Amino acid sequence: MELDSTTKWGRDGLMNLNEYQKKANSTLKGQEQILTNCALGLSSKSGQVANLIKQYTFDGQNLDRAELIRKMGDVLWYLSQIAQWENIPFEDVGENNINRLSHKYHH
Repeated sequence: MELDSTTKWGRDGLMNLNEYQKKANSTLKGQEQILTNCALGLSSKSGQVANLIKQYTFDGQNLDRAELIRKMGDVLWYLSQIAQWENIPFEDVGENNINRLSHKYHH
């Protein structure tokens, strides 16, 4: 599966999470300790997201939206690959989360 910046995602240009997962998996390099590498990468990139927000909130720095999007994309990539490792369709992750939250915080 080839990636390029002009790829259209789903109907109306909306991204399908399962398609994202497949495309993300095509960029995975190596097969050694995938789960450990993805868990450590997720932790690192999540920390970078938190650091950008900390710098904005407490240090008065401007929030670099483009950098925040890049780091959030990295978090998404690692999450998708952990799900892929366990053969969990990524859309199931999102659907399960929304269902759980809607029951927990129903309005």
